[in-house]
Amino acid sequence: MGTDTGAHGTGRGEPQGRALTGHDWPTTEAEAVAVQERVRAAADTMGPGPAPEEVRTVAGVDVAYADDGTLVAAAVVLETAGLTVVEESVHAGRAQFPYVPGLLAFRELPSVMAALDGLAHRPDVLVCDGYGIAHPRRAGLAVHLGVLTGIPCYGVAKTPFLFDYEQPGFDRGATSPLTIDGEQVGCALRTQDGVKPVFVSVGSGIGLPHATALTLRLAPAYRQPETTRRADRLGRARLASLT
Repeated sequence: MGTDTGAHGTGRGEPQGRALTGHDWPTTEAEAVAVQERVRAAADTMGPGPAPEEVRTVAGVDVAYADDGTLVAAAVVLETAGLTVVEESVHAGRAQFPYVPGLLAFRELPSVMAALDGLAHRPDVLVCDGYGIAHPRRAGLAVHLGVLTGIPCYGVAKTPFLFDYEQPGFDRGATSPLTIDGEQVGCALRTQDGVKPVFVSVGSGIGLPHATALTLRLAPAYRQPETTRRADRLGRARLASLT
C-alpha cells in the first residue's frame, strides 16, 4: 500500500506542542532559531517511552535531494516483528528554507510532515535519518517530528557531525557516549560486528536506552536500520522518476 501526497495534511492527530503548524513555517534564520527554542522546551527527551517489545509498528523517514532543488520525503511503516512493509508514503516538493548549518530541519520538515500525513497507519515510533538532541541547540529533525506529531521519535545518523565520541567495542550492541562539551546527547552504536557505528539520539517521547535497543532490532543484518534503508530506497526511486 503506498501514497504519493501532494500537499500538507492534518491527519496525524494532536501534537504535543503548538511550536509549529503547517501554516507558519519560519522564513528567516531568526524565526527558525526561535522555533527551535520552543520545540526544545516542548520535547520529552527523558522517556523512557515504549520498550522495544511494546513497539508493533515503526516508521522510517528519509529525504532525497536532486541537484535542481527538488526533494522527496519518504515514510515507510514496518512491522517490528518481521520488518515487513505495512505502508509507504512519499511527498515531492522543493526546499523553501535556505541551507543554514544547524537549521537543516526547516528544509525538510514540510515535506516530511506531508509524507507522514499520507499514512493511514499511526506508527508506534518514528525513526529519522538524522539527529535529535545531538544538535548545537538540542533541536534536530527528530525533536521537531516528535513534538509535532506526538509520536515517540529519535534519530539514527550515519556520521557524528561535530560531536565527540570514543569508538565502541567491536561486537554488535557495543555503545559509547556521544557528547557535546561534555554533555551526553546520544550514543555511538555498533549494529554489526566490526562495522562503523551509527549515532543514535533521542527526539521526543523515548529515552536513549529504548531507542538504542530498538535500533538493534531494526538492524539485524546491515549497519543501518531497516527503517532508514527502506525509506532511503523509496525516496531515491521516486526522485529518479522525477528528474
